[in-house]
Amino acid sequence: MNITLDKSSTTEASLKIALTPEDYQAGVDKKIKEYSKQANLKGFRPGKVPASVIQRLYGKSILVDEVNETLSKAVNDYLRESKLLVVGDPMPDREKANAIDWDSQKEFEFVYNLGLASDFDVDFTKLPAITSYEIQAGDKEYNDTLVDLKKRMGEHAHVEEVTAAGDLVYGTFTQGEYSEKSAIPTDKLTEEAFAGFVGKKKGDVLTFDIQKLFADEKGLKLATGREDLSGEFEFTIEDITRNQDSELNQEFFDKVLGPGKVSSEEEFKAQLLEIVQENYKRESEFLLRDEVQKTLLDNVQIELPNEFLKQWLIETNQGEITAEEVEKDFDKFARDLRWTLIRNKVAEAADIKVETEDVNTYAEAMVRQQFGIYGDDNGMGDVIKKVAQNYLQENKGQNYMNVFNRVYGGKTMDFILTQIQPNVEKIDVDTFKAKAGVTDAE
Repeated sequence: MNITLDKSSTTEASLKIALTPEDYQAGVDKKIKEYSKQANLKGFRPGKVPASVIQRLYGKSILVDEVNETLSKAVNDYLRESKLLVVGDPMPDREKANAIDWDSQKEFEFVYNLGLASDFDVDFTKLPAITSYEIQAGDKEYNDTLVDLKKRMGEHAHVEEVTAAGDLVYGTFTQGEYSEKSAIPTDKLTEEAFAGFVGKKKGDVLTFDIQKLFADEKGLKLATGREDLSGEFEFTIEDITRNQDSELNQEFFDKVLGPGKVSSEEEFKAQLLEIVQENYKRESEFLLRDEVQKTLLDNVQIELPNEFLKQWLIETNQGEITAEEVEKDFDKFARDLRWTLIRNKVAEAADIKVETEDVNTYAEAMVRQQFGIYGDDNGMGDVIKKVAQNYLQENKGQNYMNVFNRVYGGKTMDFILTQIQPNVEKIDVDTFKAKAGVTDAE
């Protein structure tokens, strides 16, 4: 076997592999013998079919399979040992492959086109300054959080008539033969439509153009589960409820923080502010990680074989994606690929390892979050572990690999953060939101 690499540029190369009978014939002969022992052909005793008959009937397919297996192993071994930064998959020269005469040829030459990433280094000392934000949460954030919690912990009370935006009006939509029970959240109505609801009581019937009822199409879908309704509807009111904010008392403290955690408003405020501050700290860390990734992408120069990758994407997706779609999304694909290369290089240099226990722990944390368990698991530890294991085993192992990659990426970023010294800047919440591109609606 002879393997040669011909680099036509920094990012493209061709790999030529020449095979002779010495490379594949022993494997072909072995498979023919195996076929002879297993074949069940008319006129021959089971397991006694002559090798010459197997050669005549199946020789070509056996040869093709053995050559392809030999070829695949040779390519994989060469690329692994050469440590080339191969991106995408090797793409065979199909014209050359299709020209092979499998009936008469003994020696074969195969050519693969390779896409390569250029060599690069990650030098943290040469990165520009990065800022980490220490968010200062105060009375405003406490009061905003308190208002939200009082609403969430409040109770729905039945009321006589609609008076406030936010009242939930239960009833039945009718139009001809269409009839559907539902509820209308009055805070989703247009101002004009809401005015028509004010003062209405149980048993009242309203008539309206349903397309003009809600402030946006989301309100229509929320109330009816459909977006295609139109025309004049009647709505018969059957009940009205209003959310009444929870009172600031011991019952409220226990619901929010847990039984007996605090016994006064002062203690409650102190603990709630700690939670708010911790939440904003996590948001700041997310922003820092994004900024570090952006800084590395902007400052570590990696050249990619763009045209090769575009063609590879089209071929590997087998007609499911067009050239126009590849072109449209290519910049994001290339950016993600460059980040993967940077991350993997850092991880390799730092000897980042992910153990099975790391994957299990992460999956269990996902389950805890899904169940809304943030402290003591209340004896559900075994259930959490079982659900996590079931999740990891589903989807033919893809779930496991997804979690593995998240853990791998998280560990690598944790290491990267130890290699930089960000400038710490104290800012208020509104300034942070502006920097992070977050709106109050979000």
